[in-house]
Amino acid sequence: MSAIETQDTCQAELAPYLDNLRHQRMLSPHTVSNYARDLSELHSMAQAGNIALGAVTHFQIRKFAAQLHAKGLNARSIARKLSAWRGYYDWLSEQGDLKSNPVDGVKAPKKSKPLPKALAADDAVQLVSQANPLKDTAATAQRCNRAMFELLYSSGLRVSELVGLDLRYHQDGAHQSLGWIDFDSNEVTVTGKGNKMRSVPVGQPAMNALAEWLPARTELVAKHAQADQHALFLSERGNRMSARVAQLRLKAHGQALGMATNMHPHVLRHSFASHVLQSSGDLRAVQEMLGHASISATQVYTSLDFQRLAQVYDAAHPRAKKQTPK
Repeated sequence: MSAIETQDTCQAELAPYLDNLRHQRMLSPHTVSNYARDLSELHSMAQAGNIALGAVTHFQIRKFAAQLHAKGLNARSIARKLSAWRGYYDWLSEQGDLKSNPVDGVKAPKKSKPLPKALAADDAVQLVSQANPLKDTAATAQRCNRAMFELLYSSGLRVSELVGLDLRYHQDGAHQSLGWIDFDSNEVTVTGKGNKMRSVPVGQPAMNALAEWLPARTELVAKHAQADQHALFLSERGNRMSARVAQLRLKAHGQALGMATNMHPHVLRHSFASHVLQSSGDLRAVQEMLGHASISATQVYTSLDFQRLAQVYDAAHPRAKKQTPK
């Protein structure tokens, strides 16, 4: 059968289903076009094996999905094609032309998880230690920002854990601290996911930044009658710092310093984990400091560490770079 004949056969076979998508399900022309493309690809693979669309088996669908994966198609695209195929066979079943759907139970390959972004150590230090160069940032906000950013990087806190910190532990009928700073032992205690509490060391630069912030915090509390008496980090109005405001402040700070990466508190958490692991190699310790319930969640940072080593190798080893053909 010629290519033109094959295409005509495909269009004739799929036309009733595509009409159903257009007129019964009222799908957009763009969506119908996507369905048509995915189903045409299925038709081509079936034709290559001399198989009619209605005779395709579960095993063959698995084989087709594996072929797509071998060609380098990503998991998201394969999942979309499987969904289109499944819909077509569901429709065939409704027409009484099919006993079972061959796509049922066929899953796309697992989506690869993107590695978390981590800053180089020098960039991280520059980010948390330098003042915002923009003149319109008030001195009080500068002190608060530096203390927050230093603490995020020093102890690998989540932003929700950061803004949940109290100046010191407090418990009464109306309030119980979820997190606080121990200035004597240089530790921060936080309540993480699953209401699990953990204590993490705080580095001296972060402790110094906190010490510089406390007098400004005292002034804010005195200035605002309704100020939060317990919260460690306060907004200009004396309210407990929100996670959203902390995120926006870090993003603006990174932009002001000309950082290429879109700064987010989790970037500092990733940087903390990556840099501690690079220096110590102690995965269990990093797991405890991050508050991960499973070691598998922490193991992603070993990939980051390998990436760094690979970059060092590529830059330094005389035989690492590909030779340019003469």
